Amino acid sequence: MESNGHCVEWTVVGSGIGPLMLAATGEGLVSVFFHAGDAVRDRALDRLRGQLGAELAECSTGRLAEPIRMLEAYFAGTLREFRLRLDWSLTAGFNRRVLRELASGVPYGSVVGYGELAGRAGQPGAAQAVGAAMGANPLPVVVPCHRVVESGGGIGGFGGGLETKRRLLALEGVLPQPLF
Repeated sequence: MESNGHCVEWTVVGSGIGPLMLAATGEGLVSVFFHAGDAVRDRALDRLRGQLGAELAECSTGRLAEPIRMLEAYFAGTLREFRLRLDWSLTAGFNRRVLRELASGVPYGSVVGYGELAGRAGQPGAAQAVGAAMGANPLPVVVPCHRVVESGGGIGGFGGGLETKRRLLALEGVLPQPLF
């Protein structure tokens, strides 16, 4: 929460998977939204206003400069690890544990099964709950929910759409690049 009264800064940037909307508090990057055209952006701003109880301002103090630079490097293929301050306030409990484990324990170019990630987060057998945590991830790409796949070899679901998940996994060399 923004208890210090500062606003949440946001911007929309282009990426290898389409426009991304980024938002940051004084604590760090708080959210990333896929497919951030006007309608998605407006819904995201309304949602963040409600969740964070703060005013939102289009990028003003440069709080987003480092996340933008790192995302550009990631999509250019030159960054393999995001070293950013993150604001985890939009997630709690089991979801936060799972997302923190994912962020620290599943490196670029690798994947993990839903069930294995549940075990690593201290809840073996909670594969479906891990799926729900991935769907609720407020920081996709940076907290790499695209790296979580089905144990039987299926790609699994993805909030940004399966094509976006395939493109991220191809960028990281997990899947072959599409031919066209």
